[in-house]
Amino acid sequence: MSDAPRHILVIGMGAGDPDHLTLAAVKAMRRADVFFVLGKGREKDALTRLRWDILDEHLTGPYRVVEAEDPWRDRTQQDGGRYASAVHDWRHRRADICERLIVEELAPGRCGAFLVWGDPSLYDSTLAILEDIRGRGTVEFGYEVIPGISSVSALAARHRVTLNRVGRPVHITPGRRLAQGFPEDCDLVVMLDGHESFTHLTGRGWWIHWGAYVGTPDEILVSGPLDEVAGRISRLRAEARERHGWIMDTYLLRRGPDGADDTGAADGKDAADGANGTGGASRTGGAGDADRTNP
Repeated sequence: MSDAPRHILVIGMGAGDPDHLTLAAVKAMRRADVFFVLGKGREKDALTRLRWDILDEHLTGPYRVVEAEDPWRDRTQQDGGRYASAVHDWRHRRADICERLIVEELAPGRCGAFLVWGDPSLYDSTLAILEDIRGRGTVEFGYEVIPGISSVSALAARHRVTLNRVGRPVHITPGRRLAQGFPEDCDLVVMLDGHESFTHLTGRGWWIHWGAYVGTPDEILVSGPLDEVAGRISRLRAEARERHGWIMDTYLLRRGPDGADDTGAADGKDAADGANGTGGASRTGGAGDADRTNP
């Protein structure tokens, strides 16, 4: 057993709804001997708690969770070069932590797992970090990726719209890049927009389908002409951030009369639009690594 390689599963969990977990993800979870979780501070304890709830629901036998604190990241740098440097620095320090977890907490021949929100291939650092660790040559392991339902797919489903229209491309971008320009002949999916870049696009005929905490009990959805709803979205974002200490949102922008789809789909006026309560699981605990065994 000591000569057998370690194996890592990178499991997409979906956007937040436990029912988004795929059958492949459940089967993968049942193969894992230990789950690695990087906590993001007490204000996001609900996300960690949700991981545990998912494990409790789908695993029938004992399991082990090892937690570590996610390293601090400098989010003040938004210019291209400095932003990339800050991200690379954060990923390197994150790789240091994950490397230690794999070496110290996963025995040779055993299987470990990272549970990733959404889909591991879309705006998530886990795959790049594992490649960084493999490149260091300090620990040998293989890994496989189990796809999940992304926040983008969940957003489209909740608003009952397609991401693409007939013959038109879809452009996915982080919000900070909108100011640098974008193709005018496509629909835009915007993620990681901490600065409400959509507020700079009013007066140009855009229709927006916006969602925060999509798939969770705290889900908020707004759909309509951007000129009419931008202020409301900004207010809802501020209130949600104050309430939770953080916000996770995504939106789709497209042109056309009332955002009409070339396929004749609904124009969004009847899409779900509301703000749920402030509920959600939370957990408090000390810093550092912690093992948890389900009795």
